[in-house]
Amino acid sequence: MTVFSEAPLRSPRTHARAHVVPIVLGGIAAACAIALVAYLLWPTWGTSGANAPDKLPVSVGGTLFNLPTTAIRMKIQRHSGPQERIDLDFLYPSLEPPGAPKHVTADTVEAAVQSIDRIFLSIAAHHDALSPEQRTATIYPRYLDQAAAQPVDGLTMRMFRSDTPYGSEDFYSSASPALTARCTRDAATPGMCLSERRVGGADLTFRFPRSWLSQWRDAAEAMDRLTAQLRGPKG
Repeated sequence: MTVFSEAPLRSPRTHARAHVVPIVLGGIAAACAIALVAYLLWPTWGTSGANAPDKLPVSVGGTLFNLPTTAIRMKIQRHSGPQERIDLDFLYPSLEPPGAPKHVTADTVEAAVQSIDRIFLSIAAHHDALSPEQRTATIYPRYLDQAAAQPVDGLTMRMFRSDTPYGSEDFYSSASPALTARCTRDAATPGMCLSERRVGGADLTFRFPRSWLSQWRDAAEAMDRLTAQLRGPKG
Protein backbone atom coordinates (compact mmCIF):
# COMPACT_ATOMS: atom_id res chain seq x y z
CA MET A 1 0.00 0.00 0.00
CA THR A 2 1.48 3.29 -1.05
CA VAL A 3 1.66 6.01 1.60
CA PHE A 4 1.64 9.63 0.44
CA SER A 5 3.12 12.43 2.58
CA GLU A 6 0.70 15.04 3.72
CA ALA A 7 3.40 17.82 3.58
CA PRO A 8 2.69 20.26 0.76
CA LEU A 9 5.07 20.29 -2.16
CA ARG A 10 7.23 23.49 -2.62
CA SER A 11 6.45 25.53 -5.64
CA PRO A 12 9.31 26.40 -8.09
CA ARG A 13 9.03 30.09 -7.07
CA THR A 14 9.60 29.26 -3.39
CA HIS A 15 12.56 27.08 -4.30
CA ALA A 16 14.18 29.89 -6.34
CA ARG A 17 13.65 32.42 -3.53
CA ALA A 18 15.47 30.11 -1.14
CA HIS A 19 18.58 30.33 -3.35
CA VAL A 20 18.39 34.08 -4.01
CA VAL A 21 18.35 35.14 -0.36
CA PRO A 22 21.85 33.80 0.48
CA ILE A 23 23.24 35.36 -2.70
CA VAL A 24 21.79 38.77 -1.82
CA LEU A 25 23.09 38.58 1.74
CA GLY A 26 26.52 37.58 0.48
CA GLY A 27 26.54 40.50 -1.96
CA ILE A 28 25.62 42.95 0.77
CA ALA A 29 28.40 41.59 2.98
CA ALA A 30 30.93 41.90 0.13
CA ALA A 31 29.84 45.48 -0.60
CA CYS A 32 30.23 46.43 3.04
CA ALA A 33 33.71 44.90 3.12
CA ILE A 34 34.75 46.82 -0.01
CA ALA A 35 33.37 50.07 1.43
CA LEU A 36 35.29 49.52 4.67
CA VAL A 37 38.57 48.87 2.85
CA ALA A 38 38.05 51.92 0.62
CA TYR A 39 37.37 54.10 3.67
CA LEU A 40 40.53 52.88 5.43
CA LEU A 41 42.73 53.35 2.36
CA TRP A 42 41.25 56.67 1.13
CA PRO A 43 43.85 59.50 1.23
CA THR A 44 43.43 61.84 4.17
CA TRP A 45 44.97 64.90 2.49
CA GLY A 46 42.98 67.49 0.59
CA THR A 47 43.69 69.41 -2.58
CA SER A 48 43.92 72.71 -0.70
CA GLY A 49 47.40 71.87 0.65
CA ALA A 50 46.29 72.20 4.26
CA ASN A 51 49.27 70.11 5.37
CA ALA A 52 51.82 72.28 3.55
CA PRO A 53 54.31 73.99 5.90
CA ASP A 54 53.82 77.67 6.65
CA LYS A 55 57.47 78.39 5.83
CA LEU A 56 60.09 76.77 3.65
CA PRO A 57 63.86 76.79 4.25
CA VAL A 58 65.38 77.83 0.94
CA SER A 59 69.05 78.33 0.14
CA VAL A 60 69.90 80.93 -2.52
CA GLY A 61 73.56 81.46 -3.33
CA GLY A 62 74.45 79.47 -0.21
CA THR A 63 72.45 81.85 2.02
CA LEU A 64 69.50 80.44 3.98
CA PHE A 65 66.08 82.11 3.94
CA ASN A 66 62.85 81.07 5.70
CA LEU A 67 60.12 81.97 3.22
CA PRO A 68 56.33 81.96 3.75
CA THR A 69 54.95 79.34 1.39
CA THR A 70 51.96 81.40 0.28
CA ALA A 71 54.17 84.40 -0.55
CA ILE A 72 56.06 82.44 -3.23
CA ARG A 73 54.55 83.51 -6.54
CA MET A 74 55.47 80.51 -8.71
CA LYS A 75 54.21 77.06 -7.74
CA ILE A 76 57.32 75.42 -9.20
CA GLN A 77 59.44 77.34 -6.64
CA ARG A 78 57.45 76.11 -3.63
CA HIS A 79 59.96 73.59 -2.34
CA SER A 80 62.77 73.63 0.19
CA GLY A 81 66.45 73.29 -0.63
CA PRO A 82 68.83 75.19 -2.94
CA GLN A 83 67.34 77.43 -5.62
CA GLU A 84 68.91 79.82 -8.10
CA ARG A 85 66.11 82.39 -7.83
CA ILE A 86 62.80 82.76 -6.06
CA ASP A 87 60.01 85.34 -6.47
CA LEU A 88 57.68 86.55 -3.72
CA ASP A 89 55.15 89.26 -2.96
CA PHE A 90 53.74 90.70 0.26
CA LEU A 91 50.80 92.92 1.07
CA TYR A 92 51.73 96.48 2.00
CA PRO A 93 51.92 97.85 4.62
CA SER A 94 51.08 94.71 6.66
CA LEU A 95 53.82 92.63 4.91
CA GLU A 96 51.56 89.58 5.22
CA PRO A 97 51.59 86.96 2.44
CA PRO A 98 48.72 87.58 0.01
CA GLY A 99 45.73 85.28 -0.17
CA ALA A 100 44.71 83.23 -3.18
CA PRO A 101 44.10 85.41 -6.28
CA LYS A 102 40.47 86.11 -7.10
CA HIS A 103 39.06 84.59 -10.27
CA VAL A 104 38.66 87.29 -12.92
CA THR A 105 36.23 86.99 -15.82
CA ALA A 106 35.68 89.16 -18.86
CA ASP A 107 32.77 90.79 -17.05
CA THR A 108 34.77 91.64 -13.92
CA VAL A 109 38.20 92.45 -15.35
CA GLU A 110 37.62 96.22 -15.34
CA ALA A 111 36.44 96.17 -11.75
CA ALA A 112 39.46 94.05 -10.80
CA VAL A 113 41.97 96.67 -11.98
CA GLN A 114 43.13 98.56 -8.92
CA SER A 115 46.18 100.21 -7.42
CA ILE A 116 49.08 97.95 -6.48
CA ASP A 117 48.86 97.06 -2.81
CA ARG A 118 51.91 94.85 -2.49
CA ILE A 119 55.69 94.85 -2.57
CA PHE A 120 57.44 92.39 -4.89
CA LEU A 121 60.71 90.70 -4.01
CA SER A 122 63.13 88.59 -6.06
CA ILE A 123 65.99 86.73 -4.38
CA ALA A 124 68.73 85.54 -6.75
CA ALA A 125 72.26 84.17 -6.42
CA HIS A 126 74.73 86.89 -7.44
CA HIS A 127 77.76 84.69 -8.30
CA ASP A 128 80.14 87.51 -7.32
CA ALA A 129 78.66 89.99 -9.79
CA LEU A 130 78.99 93.71 -9.11
CA SER A 131 77.13 94.47 -5.88
CA PRO A 132 74.23 96.97 -5.69
CA GLU A 133 76.40 99.21 -3.50
CA GLN A 134 79.18 99.21 -6.10
CA ARG A 135 76.76 100.06 -8.91
CA THR A 136 75.39 102.95 -6.86
CA ALA A 137 78.88 104.28 -6.15
CA THR A 138 80.63 103.70 -9.49
CA ILE A 139 78.16 103.04 -12.33
CA TYR A 140 75.10 105.23 -11.79
CA PRO A 141 77.04 108.50 -11.30
CA ARG A 142 78.29 108.23 -14.90
CA TYR A 143 74.74 108.44 -16.23
CA LEU A 144 73.20 110.99 -13.87
CA ASP A 145 72.38 114.53 -14.87
CA GLN A 146 75.06 116.71 -13.29
CA ALA A 147 72.56 119.31 -12.14
CA ALA A 148 72.65 119.67 -8.38
CA ALA A 149 69.72 118.23 -6.48
CA GLN A 150 68.48 119.20 -3.06
CA PRO A 151 66.90 116.61 -0.76
CA VAL A 152 63.16 116.93 -0.14
CA ASP A 153 62.08 115.61 3.24
CA GLY A 154 65.46 113.86 3.46
CA LEU A 155 65.16 112.11 0.07
CA THR A 156 67.25 113.23 -2.91
CA MET A 157 66.07 112.72 -6.49
CA ARG A 158 68.38 112.98 -9.51
CA MET A 159 67.49 112.37 -13.13
CA PHE A 160 69.35 110.04 -15.45
CA ARG A 161 70.37 111.64 -18.74
CA SER A 162 68.08 110.79 -21.64
CA ASP A 163 70.97 109.40 -23.75
CA THR A 164 71.82 106.72 -21.16
CA PRO A 165 70.51 103.16 -20.57
CA TYR A 166 68.43 104.60 -17.69
CA GLY A 167 67.08 107.56 -19.65
CA SER A 168 63.46 107.05 -18.55
CA GLU A 169 64.31 106.72 -14.85
CA ASP A 170 65.20 108.80 -11.81
CA PHE A 171 67.53 107.90 -8.97
CA TYR A 172 66.45 108.36 -5.34
CA SER A 173 68.77 108.16 -2.36
CA SER A 174 68.82 108.81 1.36
CA ALA A 175 71.36 108.24 4.09
CA SER A 176 69.04 107.85 7.11
CA PRO A 177 67.24 105.57 6.84
CA ALA A 178 69.36 104.15 4.04
CA LEU A 179 67.52 103.93 0.73
CA THR A 180 68.55 103.79 -2.91
CA ALA A 181 66.06 103.21 -5.70
CA ARG A 182 65.77 103.55 -9.47
CA CYS A 183 62.27 104.56 -10.46
CA THR A 184 60.55 104.76 -13.82
CA ARG A 185 58.43 107.85 -14.42
CA ASP A 186 54.66 107.91 -14.47
CA ALA A 187 53.35 107.50 -18.01
CA ALA A 188 50.66 105.26 -19.46
CA THR A 189 51.34 103.04 -16.48
CA PRO A 190 52.30 104.20 -12.97
CA GLY A 191 56.01 104.46 -12.26
CA MET A 192 57.70 101.62 -10.40
CA CYS A 193 60.80 101.63 -8.20
CA LEU A 194 63.55 99.04 -7.92
CA SER A 195 65.72 98.84 -4.80
CA GLU A 196 68.50 96.28 -4.36
CA ARG A 197 70.62 94.99 -1.51
CA ARG A 198 73.04 92.11 -0.99
CA VAL A 199 72.64 89.49 1.74
CA GLY A 200 75.37 86.85 1.79
CA GLY A 201 75.43 85.04 -1.56
CA ALA A 202 72.11 86.51 -2.73
CA ASP A 203 70.87 89.82 -4.09
CA LEU A 204 67.43 91.00 -2.97
CA THR A 205 65.52 93.12 -5.47
CA PHE A 206 62.42 94.96 -4.18
CA ARG A 207 59.85 96.46 -6.55
CA PHE A 208 57.12 98.88 -5.45
CA PRO A 209 55.07 101.80 -6.84
CA ARG A 210 56.84 105.12 -7.17
CA SER A 211 53.90 106.78 -5.44
CA TRP A 212 54.97 105.16 -2.17
CA LEU A 213 57.94 107.52 -2.06
CA SER A 214 55.61 110.19 -0.68
CA GLN A 215 56.01 108.11 2.51
CA TRP A 216 59.49 106.88 1.68
CA ARG A 217 60.55 106.19 5.26
CA ASP A 218 57.72 103.66 5.61
CA ALA A 219 58.81 101.95 2.38
CA ALA A 220 62.44 101.82 3.52
CA GLU A 221 61.42 100.39 6.88
CA ALA A 222 59.23 97.76 5.18
CA MET A 223 62.19 96.52 3.10
CA ASP A 224 64.41 96.39 6.20
CA ARG A 225 61.76 94.40 8.09
CA LEU A 226 61.26 91.92 5.26
CA THR A 227 65.01 91.37 4.95
CA ALA A 228 65.29 90.63 8.66
CA GLN A 229 62.17 88.41 8.75
CA LEU A 230 63.16 86.26 5.78
CA ARG A 231 66.79 85.75 6.69
CA GLY A 232 67.38 82.30 8.17
CA PRO A 233 69.81 81.46 10.98
CA LYS A 234 73.26 82.77 10.15
CA GLY A 235 75.78 79.98 9.90
